[in-house]
Amino acid sequence: MVRISEIPSWLKLVEHHSKISKLNLNEIFGSNRIEKLIFEEENILVDFSKNHITEETLELLVSLAKELQLEKKIEMMFAGERINFTESRPALHIALRNLSNYPIKVDGVNVMPKVNAVLLKMKLFTESIQDGTWCGFDGERITDIVHIGIGGSDLGPRLICDALEEYRNKNLKVHFVSNVDGLDIHATLKCLNPKTTLFIIASKSFTTPETLINANTAKEWFLKHTGANENAIAKHFVAISTNEEACFKFGIPKENMFTFWDWVGGRFSLWSSIGLVISLYLGFDNFTKLLAGAHKIDTHFRSTTFEKNLPILLALLTIWYNNFWNYLTYAIIPYDLRLRLLPDYLQQLIMESNGKRINSEGKVIDYCSSPIVWGRIGTDSQHSFFQLLHQGTQIVPLIFVGVAKPSHNLSHHHDVLIANMIAQSEALMCGKSSNEVYDELSQRNLTREEIEKILPHKIFPGNRPSTTIFLRELNPETLGSLLAIFEHKVFVEGTIWDINPFDQWGVELGKELAKKVLNQIEAGKVDENQNLSTQKLLLYYLKNKENL
Repeated sequence: MVRISEIPSWLKLVEHHSKISKLNLNEIFGSNRIEKLIFEEENILVDFSKNHITEETLELLVSLAKELQLEKKIEMMFAGERINFTESRPALHIALRNLSNYPIKVDGVNVMPKVNAVLLKMKLFTESIQDGTWCGFDGERITDIVHIGIGGSDLGPRLICDALEEYRNKNLKVHFVSNVDGLDIHATLKCLNPKTTLFIIASKSFTTPETLINANTAKEWFLKHTGANENAIAKHFVAISTNEEACFKFGIPKENMFTFWDWVGGRFSLWSSIGLVISLYLGFDNFTKLLAGAHKIDTHFRSTTFEKNLPILLALLTIWYNNFWNYLTYAIIPYDLRLRLLPDYLQQLIMESNGKRINSEGKVIDYCSSPIVWGRIGTDSQHSFFQLLHQGTQIVPLIFVGVAKPSHNLSHHHDVLIANMIAQSEALMCGKSSNEVYDELSQRNLTREEIEKILPHKIFPGNRPSTTIFLRELNPETLGSLLAIFEHKVFVEGTIWDINPFDQWGVELGKELAKKVLNQIEAGKVDENQNLSTQKLLLYYLKNKENL
């Protein structure tokens, strides 16, 4: 097979980059860019105009996607084919939000009846918690939900519950525990009444070490502080898992289990029963609206031409910067406090999906795969790392995310917030020239010598790219659409890089070694056959830890 970096469309992009890299964004900016590089899809606007692209760039990038048979791969995903080729599984998160209910088959069997059955079970359970039909073991209503999971079983639900808090059920509080650090669960439990608390244990295999440690701690705490027997567990613990035997052994009966399937990857799972905490906190109707927003983007992704397809365009832009400009990182900057967890969520979605080095033929690739993704909420980030973005030696493309309609009545605050977001994208692109700085300093009655001394420090080179995503408002539907855009963006990137975005073998090795290290800690004895650094670290820990 010919290497991707050697196919005609890739080589044309290499040649095109050598030409366009000499252009400045200010030089190529014009009214026709606005018409052709700003796209609006219902309640979402995406502005690509402040990027190092021209019409020719987009044509070449689209040609690359077509040459690599992206359209065929999209249809393979929607058809339930085993595109997760290392695990021989489909990747059918799109089935979880298929509110059109058209058949989606795996090995000839329509999965939608089972998906709908789980949704119905989630709906009925949500209603029973919210109306008080489901009570604790002694008849008290549930007031607090503790969701225990990690990774994809935590980040998506946590983001959505935090972002959409204004839609919450006023009679319920939600808490998330993910870190195996005892401080996490300790801080959560000390504020709760065990008789009115419901625990959701989210683990597909029900063997995830961090999740099970926290789950067992929660179980011990519950039994200790209620004095109840093990039968009471069934009224305070539910599981999201496929391991019925392990759940039952823990004390969770079958009727308290909410299943999902091996074709649901963890970081794509918030649409499944993993989203039970979302349904409980926001209501099942709002959970359905979340699914509906994602489903709209699924339809857009599958049916819209590449030239106007939001996930595809975002993915191609990543390819363009990562593989041709050598920009190996980009930042996500949300200008809405409700989206403060979006960078964390996208870090996992993007880097766990595409942080790979082996292609579909099992060979090491000769080009970069996923860039490093990071970010922080604006405007706080402007006063931390934006100095580097504007005047540093590294170029970092940005994705700004804003919301037009605020969730409060402090309109001036929101005006200032959005003004900052728009201004930052303009400042990154336009910069400030030496002439502009000179004129500015001249107004301050400085001497020529003083001006010349400070002038170079106040120049902004500009020509730094950014994309702006604007939501009309933040609600369950628009948030569902936003996250689905990024999911499909990740899939497109993985397809073009010829890697599998749906496995995550890279998280396994550390877990395996942690078991060996833990055995030594528990035995209080260090294995002298392992590397000297590990021995030294273990000896230091064993010597200095306090008795627990």
